[in-house]
Amino acid sequence: MLALPEVAPVQLAIDKGYFAAEGLTVEVEVIAGGAAAMPDLVSGKLDVLHSNYVSALAASAGGVVKTKIIGDAYVAKPGNFVLMTKKGSPITTVAGLKGATIGVNTLNNVATLSVSALLKPAGLTPADVRFVERPFPEMAAALEGDQVDVAFLPEPFHQAAARKGAVVLSDLFTGPTADFPISGYLTTEAFARGNPKAVAGFQRAVRKAADLAVASPAEIAPALEKYTKIDRATAGEMKLGGYSTSVDAARLQRVADLMLEFGYLKQKFDVTPMLAGGASS
Repeated sequence: MLALPEVAPVQLAIDKGYFAAEGLTVEVEVIAGGAAAMPDLVSGKLDVLHSNYVSALAASAGGVVKTKIIGDAYVAKPGNFVLMTKKGSPITTVAGLKGATIGVNTLNNVATLSVSALLKPAGLTPADVRFVERPFPEMAAALEGDQVDVAFLPEPFHQAAARKGAVVLSDLFTGPTADFPISGYLTTEAFARGNPKAVAGFQRAVRKAADLAVASPAEIAPALEKYTKIDRATAGEMKLGGYSTSVDAARLQRVADLMLEFGYLKQKFDVTPMLAGGASS
């Protein structure tokens, strides 16, 4: 999983014994991005992958791997995914991004797609900018060192960048991408078919933990400290997205449709067959 707030329910499920109660022993591996870790899911190194939906749908539609979405993770909310510039940057509007180098954690994922959607109302296209890959922990330094003009940053990394003088250029998920589904939990069709009890147990444990995160936000900060290595004060100040307990097929279809619009998919893709039993209940 990515070291981001969106997977706090997994850590909560470990800490609260929810996985153990289901007879599951869960080992967490921190990854750089869903697309980069997809081969590990295919090979069986990972049983479950936390991935942004863009990478997940692209892999499935492209025939890379037959996956099942076994749970929802995160929905974007105002302020928790932003574009940032260096203090004093000449880029002060989205329209000013023409010719800019934009740092993202992984190419052809939810970061590049959301920026593409943001550019459209400003009369720009993805061809008007250059995307480069930088790990989130290195993004603030990349901004400061002029390796990138603009950075795509989620919490808690945009707080860290702000402390170094970076400023918010724009929220990412607004207008047509408001309440955009960001990520979920995937497994292969083969694993889901061969391990139905384990999958159902995982779903119940994560759903219970997500319910706890929604009902008691104070539980989130201590969990974040363990796998993001950020301090509790920063964790308590973050603008969080929405923790989700079930996959909304209609909402997820918005991701596939936006991917089609910007060329991430070659033809219309129906997300419904990807949903595992129990994912949307």
